[in-house]
Amino acid sequence: MDKHLRSEMIRQAMDAKETSYSPYSKFRVGASVLTSDGTIYSGCNVENASYGLAICAERNAIFQAAFAGKRKIVAVAVSSDERGFLTPCGACRQVISEFADDKTEIILVNTAGKSKSVSFQSIFPTPPALNKLKK
Repeated sequence: MDKHLRSEMIRQAMDAKETSYSPYSKFRVGASVLTSDGTIYSGCNVENASYGLAICAERNAIFQAAFAGKRKIVAVAVSSDERGFLTPCGACRQVISEFADDKTEIILVNTAGKSKSVSFQSIFPTPPALNKLKK
């Protein structure tokens, strides 16, 4: 991915974090996803008093892309207020696996705006058997 596109994904993930609705945990997360046609979709985490009804930023962004008819994710950027680097939770990894492949890049962004990239395969090495049905 070129530097400009990567910077734009990081910016959008950080901007999305600012719109987080997290009155209970105070844990703000923003995400952006890059689809195969070069479009970027963003999302933030949205909490609910009934915790199980909350949605993570990554899934929020992915569902917006899916709603727009996009089915291939090239990269995901995740921004948080952590000093370290926050990786997607298990539920988000499962959803990412529906639209990703082994080349999908995960960009982790800390509160200072520093980033590092990992491959999706490194954080989700064995997708469920269901994903094999898509091939």
